[in-house]
Amino acid sequence: MDIQSFLSKDCTECAVSVSSKKRIIEHIGQIAAQHISEMTEQEITAALLNRERLGSTGIGNGIALPHGRLANTTKALAVLITTAEAIDYDAIDNQPVNVFFALLVPENQCNEHLKSLAAVAQKLSDKSILKRLRSAQTNQELFQAITE
Repeated sequence: MDIQSFLSKDCTECAVSVSSKKRIIEHIGQIAAQHISEMTEQEITAALLNRERLGSTGIGNGIALPHGRLANTTKALAVLITTAEAIDYDAIDNQPVNVFFALLVPENQCNEHLKSLAAVAQKLSDKSILKRLRSAQTNQELFQAITE
């Protein structure tokens, strides 16, 4: 699966300053709302927060995969963010998180959603890719690290 089919350069941000799980999810909602005209920032943020209430999307090793299904969209969208400082995210290994790959998909594309999440998780399990993501100094470097 080609990550560039749902992640664009302008949805990639390096070294963002946020202090909490709620703030990073709100920031993801802000970015996504610029690309999903059918939904408001608040609706997108609510979808992500609702999913988090089911259980943390912090998968360990400093990585989180926040995701949600959106009712009024037709295309999947991803947001990739690294934070300047790792934040408490209730990850399964109880470690703070500094790499966030959010995925927002149309409500009716469950299989695509699962395939996309699996592809991203596999990419993020590569230690060399993860190292490049964490050492990226610019949005462009971050985007290249995940798409090359």
